[in-house]
Amino acid sequence: MIYSREYESMLREDLEQLQLERLQATLNRVYRNVAFYKQSFDRLGVDIEKIKGIGDLKQLPFTTKDDLRDSYPYDMFAVPLRDIVRIHSTSGTTGNPIVVGYTRNDITIWASLVARVLTAAGITSQDFVQIAFHYGLFTGGFGFHYGAEKIGASVIPSSTEDVRKQITILKDYKTSALISTPGYALHIGVLLEEQKIHPEQLFLKKGIFGAEPWSESLRAQIEEKLHIEAYDNYGLTEVLGPGVAFECPQRDGLHVNEDHVIVEVVHPETLEPLGYGEEGELVFTTITKQGFPLIRFRTGDISSLIEAPCKCGRTLVRMKRITGRTDDMIIVEGNNVFPMQIEQILLDMKGAAPHYQIILKREEGLDAMQINLELSEKLASFDEIRGLQKFEEEVGERIYRELGIRAGVNLVEPMTIRRSEGGKLERVIDLRD
Repeated sequence: MIYSREYESMLREDLEQLQLERLQATLNRVYRNVAFYKQSFDRLGVDIEKIKGIGDLKQLPFTTKDDLRDSYPYDMFAVPLRDIVRIHSTSGTTGNPIVVGYTRNDITIWASLVARVLTAAGITSQDFVQIAFHYGLFTGGFGFHYGAEKIGASVIPSSTEDVRKQITILKDYKTSALISTPGYALHIGVLLEEQKIHPEQLFLKKGIFGAEPWSESLRAQIEEKLHIEAYDNYGLTEVLGPGVAFECPQRDGLHVNEDHVIVEVVHPETLEPLGYGEEGELVFTTITKQGFPLIRFRTGDISSLIEAPCKCGRTLVRMKRITGRTDDMIIVEGNNVFPMQIEQILLDMKGAAPHYQIILKREEGLDAMQINLELSEKLASFDEIRGLQKFEEEVGERIYRELGIRAGVNLVEPMTIRRSEGGKLERVIDLRD
């Protein structure tokens, strides 16, 4: 199903012309109304009237998270505060939070884009949608709420309820679609097993998960434990919230809503634009946002773009699933690795539970990595210490073979690693100076 066929299946040449028209309008708006962009354009000698095509984007400056933090709270807003009807923000754990403003028109567009996400996953007005994202300054809860109401679905804003209460709601309220972080969905699945509730006793059919990177192996675990189809989606508070990109039933990359954002991939170090299939940092330019428009925003997320058309009929470009972030790359003894790469290996090992934590420390002046990995029920009942040690060695050997990093693997008792309670999990603890 396609929510907005006119735009989601638009001819590429028509889409690119629409993007250019909207980009030019946005550039004029930010130059007139946002001091940061006026100063940035003038400093680089950018003449916005000479931006005649999408290929000219490389003439424009980047916007970084630090730029947005320095503008705290309202310096990046492009409209008077009286026109702002909603404010969201990031957590601010690494400095000032990034404050994002929405006009009434921004909210309307946001709802329609999330409606595309839900429709692509097969969710309709007949569904009961349980949203287990936090409702607050974080955009996830409200964004999906707007989209679900837009398509006429029944919304269950379970938000921060205890995980056991979430399961009660799943059963009693006849929830057919769950929306949360993937880690939280896995937590629900494990608890269902403990309570001996078979997934077939539920009405759950679909799940849309995001707000943190997750691997195909984790998708398979969630689908097995909940007996659902699990869909990925991508969004950022700075750009919009949920609704930037989404999976269709093909589940072969995420369609970017290009009629509202322009996506680029650049080399994380040289910042030079990369072509289709080349992995680098995602960069977004918003072209319809009024309250908080962004020009070439560096996301820090690592992905690549897929050129081939999708079988679903959408002509929107696809991005591959996020493989990591430029700021969560682990460097151990000169080797670069992302937590997602380690997760993929751990979850592919038969007998490993999908709960782990990576500890980085220094031993005698050298980097050392330790991975605490929960025992599965199968291994927990295996009494032979030698067998457990062999399993630890096998995991460590595979990590070294595939990633070139030596890691000590420590099997820990079930339920000893912190579970997701709806927010993002801290998978990596760096104890090095």
